[in-house]
Amino acid sequence: MDKIKDLTEKLKHHLQQARDIAEKAEKDDRDFTDEERSQVKEHMAKATEAKTALEKAKATETMKQALADLGDGVQFEEKSAGERRTPSGLIVPDAKSSLGETFVKSAEYQALMASAPNGVFGKDHRVQSRPVGYKALVTGSSDTSGGAFITNDMRGLQVGMSVFQRPLRLRDVVTTLTTTSDTIEYVRQTSQTNNAAPVPESTTTADPGTMNVANGVKPESALAWAKVTTPVRTIAHWMAITKRALSDASQVRSLIDAFLRYGLEEELEDQMVSGDGTGENFEGLANVSGVQSQGWDTNLLTTTRKARTKVRLVGRAVPNAYLLNPADLEAIDLLQDNEARYYFGGPQGLGTAGTLWGLPVIETEAVPAGTGYVGDWRKAVLWDREQASITVSDSHANFFIRNMVAILAEMRAAFGIIQPSAFVEIDLTAA
Repeated sequence: MDKIKDLTEKLKHHLQQARDIAEKAEKDDRDFTDEERSQVKEHMAKATEAKTALEKAKATETMKQALADLGDGVQFEEKSAGERRTPSGLIVPDAKSSLGETFVKSAEYQALMASAPNGVFGKDHRVQSRPVGYKALVTGSSDTSGGAFITNDMRGLQVGMSVFQRPLRLRDVVTTLTTTSDTIEYVRQTSQTNNAAPVPESTTTADPGTMNVANGVKPESALAWAKVTTPVRTIAHWMAITKRALSDASQVRSLIDAFLRYGLEEELEDQMVSGDGTGENFEGLANVSGVQSQGWDTNLLTTTRKARTKVRLVGRAVPNAYLLNPADLEAIDLLQDNEARYYFGGPQGLGTAGTLWGLPVIETEAVPAGTGYVGDWRKAVLWDREQASITVSDSHANFFIRNMVAILAEMRAAFGIIQPSAFVEIDLTAA
């Protein structure tokens, strides 16, 4: 038994060392260093080695006991107060002790708990223990026996945090940069004039008087720019939770982390589209001067196609995505020809048709129903100052003396449109 104990302690030691290194990296919000990665691999290898040896030792001990039982009669052996055993190790409770008390005081139960780091069983943890015998069999099928403790398999939000969360894809198509400042200055192109033309050779050194191409004068083109200053904004929110809830239901922390992080990204997408530029709001695309507009023309398909053309001809840019509200995208998907055939494949086509006029469609509630956008989203820039982070503290109000903590999520970023004419706002409401 001393060998089993030593191997158990060795297993716990190496697992704890690996866990300490991982927790330190997670606390610092970083990846493992090369040295830490090597240490974790070494500890996990030694833990695996100890686990294998432990299982062999336990198997050997069980076989030895079984062989000893073959030569003994089934007689009770006193082990401790309130406990009797058969030679094979079957525990029979004394009449003065409850079944539960006998079970939790048994050496097998104590060894079982010792094999679990900090009393927590991992999903791959192998649970082995010698049997404990009772006079009455506890079954799971009867409501008057163990079945009374069987509850429904409650999953809820544990299966994922997708409930009440919309897909966020706008960040995927805009240009993402980083900054180390709290203010961004960038140049926004407001117009361009291209007068390039073939020019004949000059035929005289004298001033031609009339400055035109016919006299060999090169035409002048122009670009108009405006310097724009935009501050880095902070997006944040928090939730309160008791320390007891964190201790007794550790998955709550993960759920809250996921929800809070998602909330930042959802607000960021809303701000990039509709921020009004006042107070702490971003200057969103909907409120940038110089963005083109496309009014309603005949139907949804005609209107959206003409908007794309404006990006090319007026904005002199290459559009790479439409931005549409789910309600407007539904209206487009339901369009039919004169023979009641769906243009986009109907029910069988949904899920595969993610394009409109050859461009990807980003479906988002950040755009109000009846309005859409198309443009070259590479001309929209998101500067990350501080990416989303989670902070937990009890230093809020009187949380410390109430055993409560605040879980805070925040990020800092700035947003700007480099070329407004590369975007078109589309009116999708029939006149």
